[in-house]
Amino acid sequence: MGKNGTDVAKNASDMILTDDNFVTIVEAVKQGRNIYDNITKAIHFLIATNIGEIVTIFLGLILGFDSPLLAIQLLWINLITDSFPAIAIGLEPPEKDIMKRKPVDRRQGIFANGLWNRIIVEGIMIGALTLLAFSIGNKYYGLEVARTMAFLTIGMTELIHSVNIKSDKSLFKTGILENKFLIGSLVLGVLAQVIVVLIPTLANIFDVVSLDSVQWLITIIISIMPIPIMEVQKMINNRNRGKVIFMEKQEV
Repeated sequence: MGKNGTDVAKNASDMILTDDNFVTIVEAVKQGRNIYDNITKAIHFLIATNIGEIVTIFLGLILGFDSPLLAIQLLWINLITDSFPAIAIGLEPPEKDIMKRKPVDRRQGIFANGLWNRIIVEGIMIGALTLLAFSIGNKYYGLEVARTMAFLTIGMTELIHSVNIKSDKSLFKTGILENKFLIGSLVLGVLAQVIVVLIPTLANIFDVVSLDSVQWLITIIISIMPIPIMEVQKMINNRNRGKVIFMEKQEV
């Protein structure tokens, strides 16, 4: 105990309770788990979105397209739609069942339990959706419109995907309103993307053009696709996880 313990005991101890209350240990474990979760989620989001950008450029060139995104557009995506959501994810409150989970083995890497696989699949999803928007625009409206649709799609897709990273559970169970910072970053990011296209001066700088209502509709529909796709993935993952837990209990 912090108040009553000797200096020798404090120096030899692994933990010091400064308020002499054992309940503090529970709260400390809860906060520690939340910090670990948020670091994992932020890394998950950043790597997945960057893989999405790599897939967009690399696969687009392999398929023989003109570059789907320009360098200045990629810079904007990395500065605006990557950084703000990643910071907001780091401020995510603890999940309700955080203290019901088993402790994480300290020898276990941060990418354990299939995290690398999920990151790669999600990155490919982001890249594929961006290329879908680009290919539709390139086929029916021309290269400038195609790049604009790709620029908007990858930005909004990454922003919307940040909401998917909140939890391994369905958004319909966890909700999205607990983290006001994440909602704020989502709204500000989408507004920034739209403003760049709508204001002529900024549009010239980023080499984008105005879209008509049909082009906007196509872009928006493609941009929100990560939500239903990830809901299906979470349902499958949770079902498989439930089977594993059930088998473990049977063995015990």
